[in-house]
Amino acid sequence: MSTLLEKPIKVNRIVTTSIVHARAKIIELLYNQHLSADQICTALKKAGIKKALTTIRHHLEILKESGLIEIVKIEESRGAITKFYSTSTKLLDFQTPDDFDSKYSKIIDNTSDKIEKILKGLTPKTKSKSKKSESYNQYLVMEIMNRAMTSVFENGKK
Repeated sequence: MSTLLEKPIKVNRIVTTSIVHARAKIIELLYNQHLSADQICTALKKAGIKKALTTIRHHLEILKESGLIEIVKIEESRGAITKFYSTSTKLLDFQTPDDFDSKYSKIIDNTSDKIEKILKGLTPKTKSKSKKSESYNQYLVMEIMNRAMTSVFENGKK
């Protein structure tokens, strides 16, 4: 078996969701590990999600096209090619409790004030002069904030 491609991948984004779905489980499985389609299919079956290998490959292609996963290794063995996938996205898949807003409203307000100060410092650095600039500027700020928070969570920076 020879490796044709191998590249490191660094988690740079965190996504929160409450969706129970095969694609979400795939992203969760690929966090900090490299798996082939066969290995993903086996892991999903163990988790109670029974999908055909062709269906898994279809989901992998959609996730790859959306930028949520990528091919990190390609191996060749006896003329067959095996692709290994991983993700730069950490998926936090939980259900928000019903009392979330009331329980955390003061923390949300306090955090919102602090984030507003941070955003005022970021916004001038991300200004664009195109017609779609407001949405694009918001995208840039969200991406900066997400990557900064991910760096803190993943690397233990405080």
